[in-house]
Amino acid sequence: MSPAASAALLLERQRAAFIAEGAVTASVRLDRLARALDLLVSHQQRFCEALAEDYGRRPPGVTLLMDVYPAVQALRQARRSLRRWMRPRRVSTGLPLGVPGTRSEIHYQPLGVVGIISPWNFPVALSFGPLASALAAGNRCLIKPSEITAATTALMEELIREYFDPTEVATVSGGPEVAESFSRLPFDHLMFTGSTTVGRKVMEAAAQHLVPVTLELGGKCPVIIGRSADLERAVDRILLGKFANAGQVCLAPDHVFVPRELLDAVAATAKSWLRRAYPDWAANPDYTNLISARQAVRARELLTDALAKGARAIALEDFVQVGGEERRFAPTLVLDPTEDMRIMQEEIFSPILPLLAYDRLEEPLREINRRARPLALYYFGTDARELRQVLERTVSGAVTVNDVAAHFLVQNLPFGGVGASGMGAYHGEQGFRQFSHARAIFKQTRLDVAGLVGLRPPYGNRLRRFLDILLRR
Repeated sequence: MSPAASAALLLERQRAAFIAEGAVTASVRLDRLARALDLLVSHQQRFCEALAEDYGRRPPGVTLLMDVYPAVQALRQARRSLRRWMRPRRVSTGLPLGVPGTRSEIHYQPLGVVGIISPWNFPVALSFGPLASALAAGNRCLIKPSEITAATTALMEELIREYFDPTEVATVSGGPEVAESFSRLPFDHLMFTGSTTVGRKVMEAAAQHLVPVTLELGGKCPVIIGRSADLERAVDRILLGKFANAGQVCLAPDHVFVPRELLDAVAATAKSWLRRAYPDWAANPDYTNLISARQAVRARELLTDALAKGARAIALEDFVQVGGEERRFAPTLVLDPTEDMRIMQEEIFSPILPLLAYDRLEEPLREINRRARPLALYYFGTDARELRQVLERTVSGAVTVNDVAAHFLVQNLPFGGVGASGMGAYHGEQGFRQFSHARAIFKQTRLDVAGLVGLRPPYGNRLRRFLDILLRR
């Protein structure tokens, strides 16, 4: 059986099991969440080994902190809060129906079967994080992990078979053609994490069956360093967020706006930081490889294009990858980038960080608003007035102040993009609601409401007086 046919059959079996199950109780949901949590905690070392194999080199600390821990945190949060999330929410009925004995409630009902397409950069966090939300909401799930992280996908497939019945949670393996057929299946909801380009195709495919989608996409996440910022601290946090996975993070700083008079100081501080953090970077076990030779070639092309058009590069040793097919690429700062350079037009997604000088805050704000709305925006500084301008005059999926990407770890904050960086959000209660149907329940009183207000024909003065009350200013 082809992978596409297998996925369709799994969907059919999961939907049949969902219908046969009826109400999905809290105890059933908690059990599924507990099994997913046990899977990750018990096999965390195996995930480290699989991802090191997929990347060629990836520090266990990066995998545990940035990939395993966010998923563990999401599952724990769902277990702690599930019963509260599941409670029906009573709302005001209001006139004309708000008479004694009426009741209006919202019940959060499972959708059915949720499809999850996860990427290669954080395959654990971006599979099991959405899974936590979907299971908490009472759904069954099919996961299509990336074929690029083959060892991790194989491990995930093995462990999910061990911990779950395939009618509860299952994986579907295969390349782009399988992902395309997967996105065309008639799920009750489909979640995709990846590039904006592929996200458009996923949305188009899902539209064939009117499947609602949650799209977590990328974009060029900008950083603004204000004049009030602590430069040492700002540089430390920016570079830590940028180079922890060699720039292969959708929330990584893509480019940094720096006050013109501080540009040289920021560049010098950054170079010193990089030398301390990654001495002998080519052999340094704390520095992550690019996922593939193709990604290394693309990074080299981006940088070569910028240099050819007049940019300056500050790199640790040689900026090119080491060896013809190696996936190591040195952390590199780019100064004086211009709009005609590819690094200012495309999401970089590699360890290259442009620094742009500005004189007045209006310049970076104008540049940010000129572009597609980013997944995240970062501001460093203590000037409350300046921060207010940044918040009020820009639109982004999220904002982190005096750090980068930290909001992703806060499960009580919704995580999602806006515009070209995505639609919909998950994490915590927002994720529970994203994968639930908010079902309206109205309970009418035994009183004759229609008779009380004259709703039955023939209509007369009683209805007129009632309408006068409803329609006054």
